[in-house]
Amino acid sequence: MKIFSGTANISLAQSICDGIDVPLGNCTVSTFPDGETFVKIDENVRGQDIFIVQSTSPPANQHLMEMFIMMDAFRRASASRITAVMPFYGYARQDRKDQPRVAITAKLVANLLVAAGANRVLTMDLHAQQIQGFFDIPVDHLYAAPVIYEYLLKKNLENLVVVSPDVGGIKMAYAYAQRLDAELAIVAKRRKSPTETEATAVIGDIAGRNVLLVDDLTETAGTLTSAAALLKSRGAEKIIACVSHALLTDLGVERIKNSPIDELITTDTILRPVYPGVNVTTLSVAPLLGEAIKRIHQNSSVTSLFEFKGGRTS
Repeated sequence: MKIFSGTANISLAQSICDGIDVPLGNCTVSTFPDGETFVKIDENVRGQDIFIVQSTSPPANQHLMEMFIMMDAFRRASASRITAVMPFYGYARQDRKDQPRVAITAKLVANLLVAAGANRVLTMDLHAQQIQGFFDIPVDHLYAAPVIYEYLLKKNLENLVVVSPDVGGIKMAYAYAQRLDAELAIVAKRRKSPTETEATAVIGDIAGRNVLLVDDLTETAGTLTSAAALLKSRGAEKIIACVSHALLTDLGVERIKNSPIDELITTDTILRPVYPGVNVTTLSVAPLLGEAIKRIHQNSSVTSLFEFKGGRTS
């Protein structure tokens, strides 16, 4: 078994390797002056079980192309199996034709991964679980929830209600509510533009309660901050937001600064800068991914890694 990393999140790949006592593989990834990517594997990989760690964080297209080129290089170097380890799977929000003449880009990315040489995929907290069905190769879908739950347990949050900031996140919120023995509430929203949403109603009792807002990812933070503002106006006390993938833009950072959100909990699936003025707690998913990689290599079950209190996390 050998683990390699693209340039998207080398620190996460190194943490994974440190956790399972496997050295990070040597490869050269560079860019030509015209923007083309060059990849060279700097060690023998013939007959090896290869894992490539690469999130499709911004710039998504650059990191995706880097992944494809790395897989092609390993395939041509006679690797026995190639697993794409994608802690964050980009383009996942484009998973259906919700308007005329648009691409189903999540399916396109799946096709390209297989065409480039992927034999299986390991990913975490997909935006839409049906994306697993876009692949004709094995997909291991992990959840950050167990890692986040351990942190929340230490905070001893009382009088807690778990809130989904939109209807699409109900299953995830319900899983957190079960695990934390908390009540569940839902915010109904209306999307005004790709970067702006409006929270319109709250279903559930949140007055005088501590609130945990849960979502899989945030970028412009419109959904989170509009939901938090509505919850605060309805009498919520402390508001904690919890997202697996934080791809915050400058607009998103500014919105969270000016929102009633007291803490943002996220993971290191994406390498991100420090956000001054924002209380962000980053939890590592490296131990979870490392254990999954080890089990995949040993052909043993990974089922227990994506089960959560007797059932799937969402």
